[in-house]
Amino acid sequence: MELWYALVDLLPFQWAQPGQMYFMKHALLAVLVITPLFGLLSTMVVHSRMSFFSDALGHSAFTGMAIGALCGFHEPTWAAVLFALVFALLFNLVKRRSALASDTVIGVFSSTAVALGIFLSTLGGRSFTRFNSLLIGDILSVEPGKIGVLALILLLVLLLWVLSFNQLMLSAVHPALADSRGVRVFWQETVFSMAIAVVVTLSMTWVGLLVINSLLVLPGAAARNAARNLWQYHLLSLAGAVLAGVAGLMTSYYAGGSSGAAITLYLSVWFALTFLFRKKQPR
Repeated sequence: MELWYALVDLLPFQWAQPGQMYFMKHALLAVLVITPLFGLLSTMVVHSRMSFFSDALGHSAFTGMAIGALCGFHEPTWAAVLFALVFALLFNLVKRRSALASDTVIGVFSSTAVALGIFLSTLGGRSFTRFNSLLIGDILSVEPGKIGVLALILLLVLLLWVLSFNQLMLSAVHPALADSRGVRVFWQETVFSMAIAVVVTLSMTWVGLLVINSLLVLPGAAARNAARNLWQYHLLSLAGAVLAGVAGLMTSYYAGGSSGAAITLYLSVWFALTFLFRKKQPR
């Protein structure tokens, strides 16, 4: 962390001065690690039409937190990660073996996760208010150890992209063709879903459950408006997510608002701009 502190000390901000406001320096590093993850995953979420699934994963993460708290875990986040992984696996199994549409299966899983989470969190007359912080999030409370975990996940997701990008894209565009070419569509979708589950769960306490889905949708949606090829699509999604993340953090710090909400608003503006100035496709 000393190297990071030395780099931040060069910035022309009062909070960046040596020996001051380490929480803000940690938050900035967390944003620079989290936003590339969301920007990268967002391209596949949008391309695969999994927007509602990512929202359902947020609900499952909340349920996992409630289970962890009920079991008395010192760190319920890991219980939430485990629950979200099981949730993603079961969702893909049911979707593959059911004739129901994907959005119907998502609705079943999402509503069940929300109901179970609320029931467990209020079991025995407990107050739900102890989970209020999960709804809004607080990135200023991030710890260096958690940033290291997210950095490791970022490297793993990049490795997944390098090794499985073509298979993931083919599975998203034409599952039947991918299956005929020997691609294990089910496992491709499952591994990708689990990657989203881990990222959503670990970042939920900092970004906020109410807006975390927007970080998985808006970067890719905005990039799709402006991109002319896959390279631009991924580059614009990554750049939009990182810039909105940094701008949102700065805005929330000086204005005193929620970081997650500020990041989402900047991404919404980015989407609006790319939509207004998009190049219309010829009919």
